[in-house]
Amino acid sequence: MTEGSAPESADAVVTVADVAAARDRIEGIAHETPLDVSTTFAEMSGAASVGLKLENMQRTGSFKIRGAYNAMATLPEGVKERGVVAASAGNHAQGVALAGRLLGIDTTIVVPEVTPAAKIAATRGYGAEVVVEGDIYERSYEYALELADSEGYEFVHPFDDESVIAGQGTVGAELVEQFPDVDTVLVSIGGGGLISGVATVLKEHDPEVRVVGVQPEGAAHAKPSLERGEIHQLPDVDTVADGIADTRMLEKTFAVVEERVDDVVAVSDEEITVAVTLLAERAKTVAETAGAAPVAALLSDAVDVTDERVAAVVSGGNVDLTEHGELARTGLMSLGRYAEARLHVADWPGSLGTVADAVSDRGAGLDAVERARRTDADHPNRTPVAVGLEGSGPDHLRDVVAGLAGLDGVSVVSHTLD
Repeated sequence: MTEGSAPESADAVVTVADVAAARDRIEGIAHETPLDVSTTFAEMSGAASVGLKLENMQRTGSFKIRGAYNAMATLPEGVKERGVVAASAGNHAQGVALAGRLLGIDTTIVVPEVTPAAKIAATRGYGAEVVVEGDIYERSYEYALELADSEGYEFVHPFDDESVIAGQGTVGAELVEQFPDVDTVLVSIGGGGLISGVATVLKEHDPEVRVVGVQPEGAAHAKPSLERGEIHQLPDVDTVADGIADTRMLEKTFAVVEERVDDVVAVSDEEITVAVTLLAERAKTVAETAGAAPVAALLSDAVDVTDERVAAVVSGGNVDLTEHGELARTGLMSLGRYAEARLHVADWPGSLGTVADAVSDRGAGLDAVERARRTDADHPNRTPVAVGLEGSGPDHLRDVVAGLAGLDGVSVVSHTLD
């Protein structure tokens, strides 16, 4: 499973038969995840119907177990005995680690420094040795290859591998059974393994199905690659979606994406955080930023899905609870339903009851209140206080802020609604 030269065609990488064999191989290992029909998201996007393919409910919290297990199960026995190494921002790590435990293969995982602590802990929990090396995935990838060479491990690529791609394609095999008349399918792209497998199955099922890849603006390498007809590598990435913060596709995924993916769109980090928020609020599902990117495209102007039957693959849900709370708060702020304000109060903490009553009387919520660090700009005879406010929209919250400004002994220094 080493990186090689560019194949001549997508069929040289993966076929529907390869996906079917992978599906047989992972039966009883990977879950068949549900397709959740969302009337809310259909109304918000103008689509005729929307189905959320919930891979965040998969074992290890993402689709990655599918490809990792399929690839590792097909290794020769001698290779299994030597062990495997992988590089991952987190989800592939957990997939390889669990597959190793189930197959009795020793696993070493190299992760970049930005990997969430929850993903590292979960990977170690599956019995893998975890090595933190590199500021971004590409650096971790290079180090993992060095370990493979020096220690004799087999490198399990997170996306540019035929068996991995075939395993990820089982998401598409389930999707066509659950949603056979789908018109458009939205799938995140990091290195391109998931969308390569999914597109292979969908295009065989119905060549007219539109397959659209979704990337964050800060890691949008796929569209330039397709426009140029060759792999385009970004010098660096900058996005909240760490799970798809790759700098490029590689030969195998590029070959499949070029032939079988209809379009690639980019979404902003702000749109991604809104999608994370709405998935939690309206679909009652926890999605990581990479998993929410297709929903961000669905709800933005990135892709027109008017009157179409649409599926969005929510590819993972591995996120620290603290981080998820921050993402949701940021999303609410983008929606105009959350605001932060800095107050000066004459009576600390005696005025807090007055502030809380003023917020409650206007039908809003007081999410947070704390004494703020004093700055040179603060009045020396007033206490600076930071508050978080929840409301139904920006006009509602402006009314709340105006009410706070009218209280005796309270002044509003600044707020985030401007």
